[in-house]
Amino acid sequence: MIGTLRRKFVLIVVALVGIVLAFMLGSSLWSTYTTQWKLIYRSLDAALQSDDLPMIGGSTNEPSEYSSGGRLVVTVSLDEEGVLLTTNESLSAINQDTLSDVIETVLASSKTSGRIRSSHVAWESESLPDGGTKIALADTSDIDVAFQNQLITSIVGFVCGLGLLFIAAWWLSSWILHPVKSAWIQQRRFVADASHELKTPLAVIVANMGILQKDKTLSEDSRSWINSSIEAACQMQGLVTDLLELARTDETIAGDANAKRKVDVDFSDMVQSAALEFDAMAFEHGCSIDEKVQEGIHITGDPDWLARLVKILIDNAIKYAGEKTVVTVQLTKENNKVHLVVNDHGQVINPEDLKHVFDRFYRSDKARSRSTGGFGLGLAIAKGIAESHGGSIAAQSNEADGTTFIVTL
Repeated sequence: MIGTLRRKFVLIVVALVGIVLAFMLGSSLWSTYTTQWKLIYRSLDAALQSDDLPMIGGSTNEPSEYSSGGRLVVTVSLDEEGVLLTTNESLSAINQDTLSDVIETVLASSKTSGRIRSSHVAWESESLPDGGTKIALADTSDIDVAFQNQLITSIVGFVCGLGLLFIAAWWLSSWILHPVKSAWIQQRRFVADASHELKTPLAVIVANMGILQKDKTLSEDSRSWINSSIEAACQMQGLVTDLLELARTDETIAGDANAKRKVDVDFSDMVQSAALEFDAMAFEHGCSIDEKVQEGIHITGDPDWLARLVKILIDNAIKYAGEKTVVTVQLTKENNKVHLVVNDHGQVINPEDLKHVFDRFYRSDKARSRSTGGFGLGLAIAKGIAESHGGSIAAQSNEADGTTFIVTL
């Protein structure tokens, strides 16, 4: 539980800060990009109004090509047929292929400004009174390269920043969650210790009530009270046993080596034996068990816990199976994964209840009524056992296929 909480904390922190950081970097890139292009188009607009050579950056020296410190704007005039009439003295700064591309683009476009990305050129045009066209164009290769470099730098910085943030958040989470971890450990110990302390008094109560029950001088009312007391005490013993099982699985999931007992287990034989053991119970409930077990499946784990896992699922399926239906117990192994599937065709569990079916003490009003007995801990124990063995458990329920529990180990 603590590990899951820690991962969620780190994920949320990294995600939130990452979103803010991405927004800030994106805003900076966009601001720089739009500012540069505003300056370019302002320069192009000024060039259309004048024959001077406007420079971005304030330089008045004529640049020799595209690699100048300022930005040289070339202007050309075309007649109605698109024939080049006049140019300013900066025409040598643009090669003829680029100039031809710009003229062709301008004449074919209904827009008055635009870009030719492949040539790294921005242009702006206006119509002349005589029907011709005046075009101003400027090289933008330096801006494109600078923006690309800034983009790469921002991405690298963003990734490195997230990496450092992840390390810091992971370290910080250990300190922040320490009180939660301590409280959880204390709660777990309390449940385990309280359950241990309750076992002996309950055993004494059941034993003493059993002795009183044998007294032949008891009235029927007294015998009835004793029987109900024994039944209640036995139920409490079952609850204590379940709580101890949960405490043990919690310790194993938390990494307590003393709670682990792993040996080689013939899981195929274990599942077959459990199915055979529940045949009589299934008959009493008006259903039957159909086992489909692949032979020779072995896993490493605690045999007592694994047997408990199988029995919980089969017992649960029989309790909620409809009359004259079949409870299917299937065991297979694929890609080094063992799959235990237990299916029954009883009352369908609705989707809202299905989300909580593995929660402790949870009972739905329909599919998990008190009349079936138990305290709503069986499936929680099954989940704990599966996870303590590095596996998982899931549930599905619908009208067509019934209710299915799938354990993957």
